[in-house]
Amino acid sequence: MKATFAVVKRLLASNKLSYILTAIVVLCATSSGDVVLSNGNYTWLLAVLTPFFFVCYDFTKLMHLGASKKDYFIGCLISYGILSFGISLVNTAIHLLIDPIDPTRTVINLMDVCRWTENGIIAAGFQQMFFLLLVMVFLHVLLSMQPHWYGWLTDAVIAAVICIFTPIAPLRGILSGFFRLIMLNSNAIAHIGICLLLSAVLALGGLAVLKRKTL
Repeated sequence: MKATFAVVKRLLASNKLSYILTAIVVLCATSSGDVVLSNGNYTWLLAVLTPFFFVCYDFTKLMHLGASKKDYFIGCLISYGILSFGISLVNTAIHLLIDPIDPTRTVINLMDVCRWTENGIIAAGFQQMFFLLLVMVFLHVLLSMQPHWYGWLTDAVIAAVICIFTPIAPLRGILSGFFRLIMLNSNAIAHIGICLLLSAVLALGGLAVLKRKTL
C-alpha cells in the first residue's frame, strides 16, 4: 500500500501542467450576453486533461522507476477520485459564492442544467464528483487502448454510434436516454449508482488492457 500511495503522490505532482492550464482557463474565460456559462464549469477541463498525462506520460516514467502495473493502476484510480472530489468542491464553491455576485446576468452552471441541484447542493456535489470520476476512468481506458487494434475498433464504434444514432430519431432517443442516465439525471441515488457501476466495469476493462500494455 505504501508503494501505491507513492504512485498517487507522483501522479498528482506530475500533473502540474493540467492544473495550470485549467486555472488559466477558469480565470481568463469570459462570456458576453445576458446568459453566460459559469467559470466554475471550466474546472471540468482538469478531468479531461489528466488522463492524457497519466496514460501517455506517467505510465512509462513510473515503469522505468520500478513501479508495478498494479500500483500504477490503483494509484490512477485513487488520483481520479481525489481530483474528481477537488473539482466538484471548487465548482460547487464557485456556484454558491461567485455565480450570484453579478445580478445583471444569468449565470448557468451545469450542475443546474443536469438537474443535480434539485437534490440539494451536497447531493449535487457528489453527483458531479462521481460523474467526473466516470469521465476520467473512461478516458483513461480509451487512451490505454489506442496502441492496440481493439482501441482503433473502439474509436470506430464510438464514431459510428454518434454518426448513425444522431440523425435517426428512434436511435437518437436511445442515445439521449443514455446521456440522461449518466448525466442529466435528477435522481441522486440512481445517478451515483450508475456512474459507480460503469466506472467499475470500465476499470476492469482497463485492468485487462494494462496487463497487455508494454513500454
